[in-house]
Amino acid sequence: MERRVQVTDTTLRDAHQSLWATRMRTADMLPIAEKLDNIGYHSLEVWGGATFDVCLRYLNEDPWERLRQLKKHIRKTPLQMLLRGQSLVGYRPYPDDVVESFITRAVENGINIIRIFDALNDIRNLETPMRSAKKAGAHVQAAIVYTVSPVHTNKRHYIDLALQLVEMGADSICIKDMAGLLAPYQAYDLVKLLKENLSLPLQLHSHYIGGLAVGAYLKAAEAGVDIIDTASVPLAFGASQPPVETVVRALRGSAYDTKLDIHELFEIAGYFENLRKARGFERGFTRINDMRVFDHQVPGGMISNLVTQLEEQKALHRLGEILEEIPRVREDLGYPPLVTPTSQIVGTQAVLNVLSGERYKLVPGEVRDYIQGHYGKPPAPINQEIARKVLGDRQPIVCRPADLLEPKMDKIRKEAKDLATCEEDVISYALFTQVAKRFLETRNKGGQLAPDPAPGRKENPAKDKAAEAPAKTPALNDDCGGETAREVNELNLQDIKELIKLINETAVNEVKLESEGMKISIKKGVDRELNPVSQTPAVSAPPVACKVKDETENPPTVKTEEKKTELIPVVSPMVGMFYAAPAPEAPPYVNVGDQVKKGQTLCIIEAMKLMNKIDSEIDGEIVEIAVKNGEPVEYGQTIFLIKEK
Repeated sequence: MERRVQVTDTTLRDAHQSLWATRMRTADMLPIAEKLDNIGYHSLEVWGGATFDVCLRYLNEDPWERLRQLKKHIRKTPLQMLLRGQSLVGYRPYPDDVVESFITRAVENGINIIRIFDALNDIRNLETPMRSAKKAGAHVQAAIVYTVSPVHTNKRHYIDLALQLVEMGADSICIKDMAGLLAPYQAYDLVKLLKENLSLPLQLHSHYIGGLAVGAYLKAAEAGVDIIDTASVPLAFGASQPPVETVVRALRGSAYDTKLDIHELFEIAGYFENLRKARGFERGFTRINDMRVFDHQVPGGMISNLVTQLEEQKALHRLGEILEEIPRVREDLGYPPLVTPTSQIVGTQAVLNVLSGERYKLVPGEVRDYIQGHYGKPPAPINQEIARKVLGDRQPIVCRPADLLEPKMDKIRKEAKDLATCEEDVISYALFTQVAKRFLETRNKGGQLAPDPAPGRKENPAKDKAAEAPAKTPALNDDCGGETAREVNELNLQDIKELIKLINETAVNEVKLESEGMKISIKKGVDRELNPVSQTPAVSAPPVACKVKDETENPPTVKTEEKKTELIPVVSPMVGMFYAAPAPEAPPYVNVGDQVKKGQTLCIIEAMKLMNKIDSEIDGEIVEIAVKNGEPVEYGQTIFLIKEK
């Protein structure tokens, strides 16, 4: 009996997120949108995941406007998005009112199908998103996150989870195999069991990575899968999806023939190939370490970024150690699937364990949050020795994590009233406060920010940066938990290495690292208070204090008794962004003429995903503030002059 397998195209979302650091622009998408619409795809995945944040942060585009423009050009094919459960398109849970507002507006602006998943398969984190999506009129595709571990051996677990999702109102079910671990015959067995127990459409999402995905798709088709995810060949392979052209050829003439026109698909591929060359991106390919995914289970994109960062440090020889440590950390933390944000939680801890030379010597705040239950319930019990060491006398939470979060939309509407021109602006501000603030301020003034190029491109670097990058500074930090990584899905080893050095070699007791939008607060010792997930405190780092240099070659002669009346400059200890206040609407830490005490906070410097409070090292009077709020600063640049008492 003929049973056509339908296809979802991921080129405009997951494919370029996996291979191009999410740097495809709206202007790149619109010329090919009509051809994609005419192919006959089941759906086009065009939104969600990292695309929202990257639009605002790096491409300087309004993600809502992208969605509206795509909807104008794509009239026949349903538009699909990926939603990270209660975390929406961010990296930590948001309050219910933010979730409801975001989903409502997403549907109003053009989304038809919402694929909703939770990294831990904790259905409590899916309740509000699924209910909101149903209320808004979207097709709710509930995803089961697939992984392999000693506690994920019984396929009945996935059947029971799928049945719960059906009871919660799912319109279809997706097997989300983000690491490409699903082998062909395992795919056959799992799909067959699900189809025997469910009456809903079943979709399979996988990544090429270790090379099993095409075979998994073919066996899944035999077992009855309804829909599969693919990408146009210039954005396929490697960490991305299998190529649609290969899958269409493989199923042609079978009972599962997709009926898609291969010649039209290659016309589209030609467009993306030209775009790939123009942007300087490589095609997807599989490295040897990618093939080891079945041991370390690290998604390909995560490995690629680890490799890039280690190469920059000339420390690539540590990659093997880190890949060996990741499974050990994963076991300690109860075998979470390695998908955002748990992939970053596990990966960052593994990196810290290796580079510090001692396991759990340094523990990110996110690991503490995870162990305490702020991300949900892990698949297996957490190593109790590690839990005691990390949590101290803190008790794990047992409620739904979002129940601890206060509603915030009314507060955000008031805070953003001078910037927001519509509800969509307010939601952007709620999700990525500082990034949205910068974007909205520039937009409202009629200005235009140049797009930031992706890392690792092969175009002329000097010409490319001069043409596209507004300034060689880190991206703004997100008060509400968004990405600030230089690249989506990046574990920045250089930052972590500097973090360890900072803690081990200075008197600093606490610093904060942001990796892929994760706020990681690290203190010496293990007895610090756990920061709730909803908080984003800045942390202290020592300023670089020195005497003002004379402009002449000869240094001035100063009597010892006169030194106390000199102007003492406070200079930036790093390249970054200067913030005079802790939040956009908050008063500045200090003003000219203020008397300050040693240890008093003067400002914040955001750099390398670190939010650093700069404290005064002396008692004195603020004579000059040499930098304006929101301006970039260089290493060693004077930011304050203080008259010492």
